[in-house]
Amino acid sequence: MINETQSARLLALLDKEEIRALRLRYSELLDGGNVEQLDEVFTADAVVKVTVGSMQGLPAIKQSLKAAYHDFDSNNREHYPFMHAVTNHQITLSSESTATGNCYLLDFVTDRPANEHPVLLLGRYIDRYVKINGEWRIEHTELDVVWPDNV
Repeated sequence: MINETQSARLLALLDKEEIRALRLRYSELLDGGNVEQLDEVFTADAVVKVTVGSMQGLPAIKQSLKAAYHDFDSNNREHYPFMHAVTNHQITLSSESTATGNCYLLDFVTDRPANEHPVLLLGRYIDRYVKINGEWRIEHTELDVVWPDNV
């Protein structure tokens, strides 16, 4: 039998894993150019602050990231020229429906010649999450770029 403490710990682990999957899904959608599906990861009024600008609300986020997808496709491959790898994800559950977290971003460029350095930037996402209708969403994210300092 699982006691009440063990049950609470298991639920917390499940919540944290869902949040980790949410952050990974964002990278997958962004790198695949599937910005129309970002409602799977963001709240309707989410705030996103990244290198291409600050956006609020799903329509602005989708429009801005869709434009960035095309702007950065320098070789016209119809393929996003980056790979966003996230790691070291730390999550703190504040309540049953709110959490904060951060994770490292390793942003690789995929359209450079093989003899050039593939790292675009190193950063850290600083996030706030909220559970809506039983599903976790990002309500606020900010990318803190730690290298290089000219981004």
